[in-house]
Amino acid sequence: MMKQLLSPALLLLIFFLLCATTSGQSSAPATAPSGPTTVSGQSSPPAPATSGPSGPPDIISVLQKASKFTTFIGLLKSSQVDVLINTQLKKSNQGFTVFAPTDSAFSDLKTGTLNSFTDQQKAALTKFHVIPSFLTISQFQTVSNPIHTQAGENTVEFPLNVIGNGTHVNMTTGLVNTTVDSTVYSDGQLAVYEIPQVLLSQGILSPQAPAPAPLAPKPKKAAPLNALAPTRSTTVSVDSSDATCLPHYAPTVVSIGVAVLAAMSLSL
Repeated sequence: MMKQLLSPALLLLIFFLLCATTSGQSSAPATAPSGPTTVSGQSSPPAPATSGPSGPPDIISVLQKASKFTTFIGLLKSSQVDVLINTQLKKSNQGFTVFAPTDSAFSDLKTGTLNSFTDQQKAALTKFHVIPSFLTISQFQTVSNPIHTQAGENTVEFPLNVIGNGTHVNMTTGLVNTTVDSTVYSDGQLAVYEIPQVLLSQGILSPQAPAPAPLAPKPKKAAPLNALAPTRSTTVSVDSSDATCLPHYAPTVVSIGVAVLAAMSLSL
């Protein structure tokens, strides 16, 4: 009789224990999924986030990252050459090569040189450091000299000769001889090279004055109304000539008169 009563009670006890265990497992917080594991069982670091395609470079941002081109950045902005470069980089695949003098290079100039420049000279100075094409270090070995810069195609006023020899690049303008110290930036469209001296040329130091405007022809003066009238000097000269003639004939007339009177007195 006791075995028959215990069997249902034992079954109920086992049932309650199973329910309690199941509910406890279901109430436990779910653990966050771990990253992918390697063969050794350790989690691998998460993959870096991928960014979209970047736009064309900005010349000012490139120079600011280097933290030693403050003066050159100011010239690029004041002459708006930075706008020219950035606009062309966005519109076309033309490319640019920029030789950026350091702040120390500008400090090595004669005191007051940069402040004495006019806005026209500062713009020419800035453009003289920009080549309107992308050039790598190796391409300087075969480039055609003198190179045309953004300052213009007048290679007499703005001569720039660049000669490459492996990784060494020499530059000369006739007034300045320098080298390329390092590559600041290069992406196939924009190349920026650090140089230890400011590039100067005759066209910067002695800019050509603008040609003067042609002078208007002077109006011809009208002849005065009395220009054709005889002058007083002419009248006087005529009168004076007549006056001089009278004394010339007077003695002859008197002599003839005296002779006639003498003849008449003798005949009487």
